[in-house]
Amino acid sequence: MTSAGSPSKLLLALIPLLLVLPAVEALDAGDTVAFLVGLAVSIVGFCACLGLYARKRNGLQ
Repeated sequence: MTSAGSPSKLLLALIPLLLVLPAVEALDAGDTVAFLVGLAVSIVGFCACLGLYARKRNGLQ
């Protein structure tokens, strides 16, 4: 299996799943806060991994 064909196969598998999901209801304040906290944690985690990679690449650890 080549890596070039994988994203298109994955997309073809996900589209039918997205079409059968019910419509998204309006977000309330709790959903918004949960989304923002999750987004912040994701960004901090990404930056931490990027910093760890940079340190290992420069031989500081």
